[in-house]
Amino acid sequence: MRVLGIETSCDETAASVVALDGGSAPEILSNIVLSQIEEHAAFGGVVPEIAARAHVEALDGIIEAALADSSVSLDEVDAIAATAGPGLVGGLIVGLMTAKAIAAAANKPLIAINHLEGHALTARLTDGLDFPYLLLLVSGGHTQIVAVRGVGDYQRWATTIDDALGEAFDKTAKMLGLPYPGGPNVEKAATSGDAGRFAFPRPMKGSAQPDFSFSGLKTAVRQAATAIAPLGDQDVADICASFQAAVADALGDRVARALVRFRQEFPGQAKPALVVAGGVAANRTIKATLEALCSQAGFAFVAPPQKLCTDNAAMIAWAGIERLRAGIADENTADFVPRSRWPLDSVSMPLVGSGRRGAKA
Repeated sequence: MRVLGIETSCDETAASVVALDGGSAPEILSNIVLSQIEEHAAFGGVVPEIAARAHVEALDGIIEAALADSSVSLDEVDAIAATAGPGLVGGLIVGLMTAKAIAAAANKPLIAINHLEGHALTARLTDGLDFPYLLLLVSGGHTQIVAVRGVGDYQRWATTIDDALGEAFDKTAKMLGLPYPGGPNVEKAATSGDAGRFAFPRPMKGSAQPDFSFSGLKTAVRQAATAIAPLGDQDVADICASFQAAVADALGDRVARALVRFRQEFPGQAKPALVVAGGVAANRTIKATLEALCSQAGFAFVAPPQKLCTDNAAMIAWAGIERLRAGIADENTADFVPRSRWPLDSVSMPLVGSGRRGAKA
């Protein structure tokens, strides 16, 4: 089974071919990712119109490169899988319409993939993880704890009630005059900072409510920076270190509660695992905190390679393979409309409301 995956949900244009041969381990035959960081850096964040235009210009070439690198022709591909949401609707339209055209021209099945499901299933591609397991998804647009019970079977246990963690990193970096993207630059500055200089709050720590909150922490950073302005390099480093420590502490508290719940709900799981995915999973302080927590709780800690934690098409192709072999691929995908909002768990009530386009979180 070979599937061509296409990913255009935000500011990466990506295509990949993933293969699964009988009982052998899956293989990523190609994985091409073109980042748009330079196009958006001057604005301090992703500009949807610029992102969509960049996808239009690059996607055909990226797909051709993915097929060439995989040494697989379009005729040899069994299906086309494309991100259909959630994300920036302009980019989603570009990717899904391209996938529809290829599938129609080549007479191949088309599978519309939820971007979050791609992240949720990546650990099965890289580590062969068995269901069920616990997922912490931390990215620019999402901060969630999800029980992954099977393909298409997800239960959201926690989400953010305001900012996603990656968004909080980016906004903190912008306040401190650090370049975009914020996450890597905040982490870099924090390496020479004093994490004990600023007593930033640990949002939701100790709360019976299982969710996340980062807007108050972001406000505390702004207040601290304003109080000591103008900021020197050491001030910036100390704020970054203190912010990062607060984030890691708050995440650890939330995840610890989820680990206890997982033990209670899945008592028969002999080898429970916590999977961490999304761009923020690359942060070494956060990763060390979660690894220590898992060690204490008797959980395996699984973090796919960084290139597969951030947005990529290999996870989309793999999600397509998972759905094909589970027999749950949508038969009416040709009529599928891109969804800027598409909760992975459609049963859980949204915490931050709904709008014309559906649930926000």
